[in-house]
Amino acid sequence: MQSHTKEIQSKKDQSGRDELGRQLSFALYGAANRMIRLHKPFLEPLGLTFPQYLAMLALLDKAPQTVGALGARLDMDAGTITPLVKRLEAAGMVTRVRDRTDERRVLVDLTAQGRALKPKIRGVNAQIKAACQLTSEGIDDLRQTLENLAHPAGDWQAAQPASRKELP
Repeated sequence: MQSHTKEIQSKKDQSGRDELGRQLSFALYGAANRMIRLHKPFLEPLGLTFPQYLAMLALLDKAPQTVGALGARLDMDAGTITPLVKRLEAAGMVTRVRDRTDERRVLVDLTAQGRALKPKIRGVNAQIKAACQLTSEGIDDLRQTLENLAHPAGDWQAAQPASRKELP
């Protein structure tokens, strides 16, 4: 048992992190989970899940918009955004109607009930900022870093050798 403990300890780096702890993906995974958990007590009284909250924020910024545009803004595919919008519609927060000029497109708009939530939805951000215990500058820096990671200036896959392009 003692040799097993020494083996585990020897795999840690100077900061005390093991291989998993040194992974950027693991740190991002933990941070994303924490962020969703932080939002939960503020969103439950509004009847929203975290992805629904993001959709409502996007619609508060611009409505109506097509399901496709909303999905693109949230970086969600059609298989994810469509059921999410349907649930918001069932809750009475949005409407979905076919675009009169192009029946292939579905427009999503806020209902009066959805618009009435605007101050509460917008207020969640201040509560999250307080819970994160970061300065405004720290939050802005972190946001910029995450945006750069999520949407790099160049397409990294285009720069990869053909054998690496198949990676998920």
